[in-house]
Amino acid sequence: MRGDILVKPEVITILKKIEQSFAQIEPIEQLRVDVTTALAEGVAPVEILQSMRSGLVEVGRKYEQGEFFLSELIMSGIMAQEISSILKPHLLKSNSQSLGKVIICTVKGDVHDLGKNLVSMMLNSAGFEVKDLGVDVHPDTLVETIAIEKPAVVAMSCLLTTAMSEMKTSMNLLEQKGIRANLKVLVGGRPITLDFARDIDADGYGQDAIEAMKIAKRVLQQT
Repeated sequence: MRGDILVKPEVITILKKIEQSFAQIEPIEQLRVDVTTALAEGVAPVEILQSMRSGLVEVGRKYEQGEFFLSELIMSGIMAQEISSILKPHLLKSNSQSLGKVIICTVKGDVHDLGKNLVSMMLNSAGFEVKDLGVDVHPDTLVETIAIEKPAVVAMSCLLTTAMSEMKTSMNLLEQKGIRANLKVLVGGRPITLDFARDIDADGYGQDAIEAMKIAKRVLQQT
């Protein structure tokens, strides 16, 4: 966000409204208006994403504590998809030179794609060339694509704890095929922790889309 806008009370207020719209599952029509207004005021899309993330974290907390039910969880995902579509054109920008190719996917056994899509969008906006393999991606498919595409970074996501083992399986297969050494591997998703990332020998862990973009840049600088 521009420095002169950062301190404006009306901007702080509208970002808080966006966060609360998710945290309280308010009507999506007003949320669209607030996001459009924020963009018109010059608020950086990444700041709006951060407000959305904070709201989604609160949704997750309420769901885990029984304050929200599955219907609210699903609605928050629909809201996030809607806002992501509005922000995407503002995040994407032309880059004369790619920072590197990234292959991203949700691992086998998991069909959730909201987090993955947000990360993909952020990586695109930062100047990476992103190839999205989608959801429920088998380790064999992932490794075969890596061998063909030769990316600099591979990013794996999951929302279900039952799918976490597939990340480890994919890592083992990369080693077996002799292509792990040429890659930077990032992992993320709601059940993933830094300790888990270290346990499976990943190169980085991002707790959200913004952090994932920063980590991707950082690990490439270490090569």
